[in-house]
Amino acid sequence: MDKLSMTLTTSDLPILTFTCSSIEEYATFFSALESKAIDLPKVWCLDGAMGAGKTTVLTAYGKYKGFLEQVTSPTFSLVNEYRDAKGNVYYHFDFYRIKNEREAFEIGTEEYLYSGNICWVEWYTLIPSLLPESYLLFTIRVVDSSTRTITVTLYENKNRS
Repeated sequence: MDKLSMTLTTSDLPILTFTCSSIEEYATFFSALESKAIDLPKVWCLDGAMGAGKTTVLTAYGKYKGFLEQVTSPTFSLVNEYRDAKGNVYYHFDFYRIKNEREAFEIGTEEYLYSGNICWVEWYTLIPSLLPESYLLFTIRVVDSSTRTITVTLYENKNRS
């Protein structure tokens, strides 16, 4: 069964949809995403209900990329940094606990987001004016206790225009 479904690569339309039931299946998903014939933005936002698997998606990405550090949720630190064996740096934000966007600004979020490194952002809706003009949005939908459907959309941030 083909788990990938590709659609037109256009702003604000899905570019990839994937359903998986195990963390090992994510490698196929990330490989397909990287093979898209578009220049992917460096900010990758995660959207899903509490417990949908936002950090699990990043854990799978870390396994796919060979992160040297274990992926953990930065709920209290706001940002975690990971490296792979090639020296590439990745940032992981979790803004669930911020009181306002200014708090995110004060830790230098924009410097990270515009660093040229891939930045994963949980609870991105809490920092709309800090997001770059375009980013990938990973929408996670719970199918059942072990299955998730992820839709990736190339999104143009209307708040930055």
